[in-house]
Amino acid sequence: MDPFIGTAATDLPPARGLAATWWWPKPQVGNTHPGATSPLGMVSACAYSGAYPTGYGRYAKNTEGVPEEMFERLQASGFTHFQQSGTGAIRKYYNYVRVTPMVQPLDDLNESWPLHDEVAEAGYYAATLDTGIRCELTVGTKVAVHRYTFPEHSSARVVIDLSCGGLGIDLGRTVPVRAQAESMGLGRAQGTVVMEGVPLSVYLEVDSPGWRQMLWYDRRLIHGGTRLDFDSIRQTTLRPFGMLFMGPARAGQTVEVRLGFSLRGCEQARANLERECGQSSSAFDTVRLRTRARWGDHLGRVQVEGGTPARRTVFGTALYHALIKPCFGDDESPFWPTPGPFAFDVCTMWDIYKTQLPLLSAIVPERANDLLESLIRVCEEEGNFPIGYRMARGADRFFRQASALVHTALADAHALGRTALDWNWALVHMVGDLRRMYGEDFFEHGVVHPITHTLDLAYAHHCTAKVARALNDRRLADDLERRSSQWTNAFDPGTGLLRDSEFYEGGKWNYSFRLLHDMAARIDLAGGDKEFIDKLDRFFGYGARPVRQPGRRPDPAEMAAGYALNRFEGLNNEPDMEAPWAYHYAGRPDRTAEVVHAALTWQFGTGPGGLPGNDDSGGLSSWYVWASLGLFPVAGQSLFLVNAPAFERAVLRTGDGEFVVETSGHRETPIGVDGPEGHPPPQYVQSATLDGKPLHATHLDAVTVHRGGVLHLRLGPEPSAWGRELRPPSLSEPPAT
Repeated sequence: MDPFIGTAATDLPPARGLAATWWWPKPQVGNTHPGATSPLGMVSACAYSGAYPTGYGRYAKNTEGVPEEMFERLQASGFTHFQQSGTGAIRKYYNYVRVTPMVQPLDDLNESWPLHDEVAEAGYYAATLDTGIRCELTVGTKVAVHRYTFPEHSSARVVIDLSCGGLGIDLGRTVPVRAQAESMGLGRAQGTVVMEGVPLSVYLEVDSPGWRQMLWYDRRLIHGGTRLDFDSIRQTTLRPFGMLFMGPARAGQTVEVRLGFSLRGCEQARANLERECGQSSSAFDTVRLRTRARWGDHLGRVQVEGGTPARRTVFGTALYHALIKPCFGDDESPFWPTPGPFAFDVCTMWDIYKTQLPLLSAIVPERANDLLESLIRVCEEEGNFPIGYRMARGADRFFRQASALVHTALADAHALGRTALDWNWALVHMVGDLRRMYGEDFFEHGVVHPITHTLDLAYAHHCTAKVARALNDRRLADDLERRSSQWTNAFDPGTGLLRDSEFYEGGKWNYSFRLLHDMAARIDLAGGDKEFIDKLDRFFGYGARPVRQPGRRPDPAEMAAGYALNRFEGLNNEPDMEAPWAYHYAGRPDRTAEVVHAALTWQFGTGPGGLPGNDDSGGLSSWYVWASLGLFPVAGQSLFLVNAPAFERAVLRTGDGEFVVETSGHRETPIGVDGPEGHPPPQYVQSATLDGKPLHATHLDAVTVHRGGVLHLRLGPEPSAWGRELRPPSLSEPPAT
């Protein structure tokens, strides 16, 4: 596992074959960071330069092509907490409570120093500043622990800046509106800042015997002061403020900084710190080992055998990235007083609902259930299910992306029967949410623009109908199912594609091959299997010439020409993530095998530039995990599609069981960029068995996968007849057996 994968601009071998025809319009950078994280934990910690979008690294904000650099080198002005993972287009993003070890005067705060000798592991990050200070970070679920090793100096210091927030780009700063800081003596301090409507509290302990501690404001020390209060802060009145610990340091002396965080006040922040760090003067190694063990448990829930070392590293890192977000702060909601799960950094459902949420449901079902409970509570408190939910007041800042996506996860959870939710209450919110925003127009007219929201809402009606029918509300289920059939209003029968409309980060071709609840009717609408496959072949570039990817600052004409290709965007963008599996519904799983194989081979690699685009809170990495296993979840349908896997054997630990995918037959070389000339041939399923019984269909019920079993796939170098007759289920056709 390598946390540096995805932290730099895309740097992959030039693609060959099918993958060379795909065109990438969005930023060619993973937007991940190498900082310390805990599985689905509340806190992260990383070096801070102010760069877009994580606060780590060198890049400026960009929306297409190769990212531009803000800095010539990796650098940091300190170390912050709460970073996003892999998203883009968010100008302000956390990076609160900056801790800066210094051997310079306080006037030099905000200077950035080059970083050397970086190390990143699960739950651990370290680097040496140009000043000679070695900096190590680790985190627990609600705490962070820093350890600084100083060179000899007469006046070393550790500075905590509570006013820091956001990014060092235009309009990227997050300004606290209220704050308080208190120095409590004996190496202890606490404070609260209200950022974007959320009160973030920190309680900290600094193990620095003999050092002085003071408050500071506007880079001036407040001798003898014990408390700062700011009742109203504005952009024009903000001056930096915080705490400082200073004293002489001998060469090699370490200073440990322990920080407990809470969204419910300093007392709870202190309790969080004591629970995870104990009462001793040193907790770094304890917290690091505990988090490392927690990562080992989570990453061990999916195991693979075979493949190249590079491919296993990419896979392990993808699984790691898939388990960083959302953030869970149990009993930490600042918006309602009751205990229970509180999930934030659901950023955004548009990115994660197809791939990451089904992965969480499979391997960390208890957390997947907590997420749904939290989202239902958000809907109850704020009036709607969020499309994106940050650590900020207000649930729905991403409504333009999509509509009613939580319904897919709720439908899947109900079908699995393992979630102890109040389903009657959940159904109330599912139904109510269908009428918000674009949903009102859909309810009245059966179609809405942007046209993709018509597909979202029709599909959400289908998902809600399944829950209503299972709860014996037949009248409601019938009405919802009738409205779900209005997905046809989104399509132009003359072209078999979506109607002309506005499209969020894509075009009508990118959105036209979504896996709907009635794919049989969808294929008929396109003119039948042959016409549907012909359109897919064109979309994926069969027979097309290689294309040139956008460079730095691509001009509008270049981007327009690229969009005019109407081509698969090669995992650089979310809308067409599921499109390779559309072939399954037309009886051509061999085509799915070719497209997925090309993506796994050419779109991912080792090193900082190993991702083709934004990782998007683990949505892209989750795609990679599923594709490598030879499975793809159809969100909302409690269904998995089967394809040739990338590894000889894989074990998915699902709750109390294990689902095993094993292969036999012809395999010349492992999939991976370090195979012979970097492009081994694709493999095709020749036949399949499930628990020793023949499997002729290309799909599995999700209950089967979650229950556990053995899927054996015999592979070969040429397409076969397997899966051509028995199609995955569609609403207008009975399921194949």
